Amino acid sequence: MKRIFRALEPLHWNVVMALSFNMLLLLFRIGITHSYFYSFLVWNLFLAAIPYGISRLMGIIQEKKGFHTGWFYVGFIFWLLFFPNSPYIITDLVHLHNERSYLLWYDLFLVFIFAFNGLLLGILSLMDMQRLLFVRFSGKTTRAILFCCCFLGGYGIYLGRFLRFNSWDVFSNPWGLLQQILYSASDLKTWYITLAFGGFLWIVFRLCQSRRRGRARFVNSNYD
Repeated sequence: MKRIFRALEPLHWNVVMALSFNMLLLLFRIGITHSYFYSFLVWNLFLAAIPYGISRLMGIIQEKKGFHTGWFYVGFIFWLLFFPNSPYIITDLVHLHNERSYLLWYDLFLVFIFAFNGLLLGILSLMDMQRLLFVRFSGKTTRAILFCCCFLGGYGIYLGRFLRFNSWDVFSNPWGLLQQILYSASDLKTWYITLAFGGFLWIVFRLCQSRRRGRARFVNSNYD
């Protein structure tokens, strides 16, 4: 366990602080309103953290002893199934219309912070997966895979918010899920939700990449 914590530092502790801030905001709202209405955000954030946990674990295994190809693909598939849960919290903004959401500005900030951290966890897991894919594929192939993952994530958001499916429905209700996937292909809403969220994920991911490369060049120039 100590090895895992050392492997996650310093990023691990920054993530813990961000998630703790979420909890403090929620607890404060519960304290002043005596309402647990937004407690569902905790569960959604937990789901959002699963792909990040999977990608970090895969990275640790890769560094320690490497991955058998078959097990790598199993891990990748599980990661991809849960990946849409990270940006999905953005759609929880819809709950601001609920009559129990009467602290408008505070509730807006609360949902925004949960959504931001969910998205952040998703982008961090994409970066982890990029490093893992680079070990097996060329840079061009890796970018193509991640590009597809972003838009599959956008489609996963559509399945979750509008068709009310969950990641585990792949195992518990595969036939029903397949039927809805085939049916949704003819629905225009499917395409613009998928393209909107998928494009957004790809843009944010590329922005974070460029920022990271720019910082690396700046650090390297200071050592020249």
